[in-house]
Amino acid sequence: MKRILGFGGVVATAGLLAAGLSVPAQAANDVASDALSTNGLAAYAVAAYWKANNAANLIGATPYNVETKVVAKHLSKGGPSADSKPGIVPAIGDEKKTVAKSKNVNLPKTTGKVFFTTPDGSDADSRPDRHWCSATSVQSAYHNLVATAGHCVYDTETNAATLNNWVFIPGYYQGKTPWGVYVGKQAFTHYDYDVYEDGDRDYAFVTVYNGLKFAHDGVVRPFTDNPGGWKEVSKATFLNFPGWFRDWNNNGTFWCQHDDKYYVWAFEDAGRLGDNVGGQGLAYNQKVGQPVFVFGYPSGSHPDGNYAYSGKTLKWSYGKTFPASASSIKAEELVGVKSSFTGEGALGSSWLLKYSNTRRLGYLNGVTIGVSDTDGNDRYDTSVSPYFDGELYGVYGAAKNLWSGSIAVPFESPALH
Repeated sequence: MKRILGFGGVVATAGLLAAGLSVPAQAANDVASDALSTNGLAAYAVAAYWKANNAANLIGATPYNVETKVVAKHLSKGGPSADSKPGIVPAIGDEKKTVAKSKNVNLPKTTGKVFFTTPDGSDADSRPDRHWCSATSVQSAYHNLVATAGHCVYDTETNAATLNNWVFIPGYYQGKTPWGVYVGKQAFTHYDYDVYEDGDRDYAFVTVYNGLKFAHDGVVRPFTDNPGGWKEVSKATFLNFPGWFRDWNNNGTFWCQHDDKYYVWAFEDAGRLGDNVGGQGLAYNQKVGQPVFVFGYPSGSHPDGNYAYSGKTLKWSYGKTFPASASSIKAEELVGVKSSFTGEGALGSSWLLKYSNTRRLGYLNGVTIGVSDTDGNDRYDTSVSPYFDGELYGVYGAAKNLWSGSIAVPFESPALH
């Protein structure tokens, strides 16, 4: 099962704000938006799906695959045309600061994995396939926005609107969720990607609910052993949960019925994503040829069979961007960077411009949508991303001011139904 995936991130320094950069007008018909989890009950059920049975679904997820043929050598034809003036959005906490320089590469807290399911059903147990990509937290009004590749949000294999059970976990490592689990609420991408699968627009921004903390790292205690870990909800609230959640693991995992009353395991609110890990800035219409750091979770092998990355830990690469194209994915305005990242798991890796190693912040300027072996030696040597232009800023602008809120129990508030 091969998919063409990608996107990237860029960071910009606050010092650029003084340049008086303009913001392009947003064309509403250029933005496509789809709901991921429409209410608190559905979102809670999604988080429970991933953390049940000692996070078995998280641990069992596999990286999303990539297969891309890219013309990605140092070309002299110039960069993609800009549709407006260059611009940047400062990172969270970076609005009034300048970026210091450092030679040490400290990994950003903002980066993590997005997990989701696809309806392939090719797993041995006939359940939906569980996959993951790389992603990063970015600046937004409510500190609740994630950037990744469009392929890591929209299911182009089945033409379904979005991938299912979508969550972002910053700092994920072998089932551990150090800053909580953040369930996707609303997904935004460019209309041309949503409808035509235009590779030049293969990026997405997703608003997420407040994170959830899991007592005992998600190990639910039986009601008779620990009634304090459970929260009573009304029968009406219980019946509003998705049917699959009520029917799934009805042995007491995350919900139970005791003395004719209904209880749900009481996850705690972990707070907003950006408050916990920060958020990268955004840069668009930038000159091609500037150095960027690429942060992601590459996995899998090179074409020659060498397994260079496990996908378990966050990795980085560094290089200058250059123009690239990929006819196989209908993409003519891509940028490339020399990188040995393998394709699996690296989809959605953030490309950060002017990254500060001391504060671990910069400007998102790309997301990996594919990798390529450009010299024919059976080793991947190039990662590619859509060029971040004013149309990308229009998609970001549609997502950046939307509130999401908490999904921790209880769910008795009408706003969560």
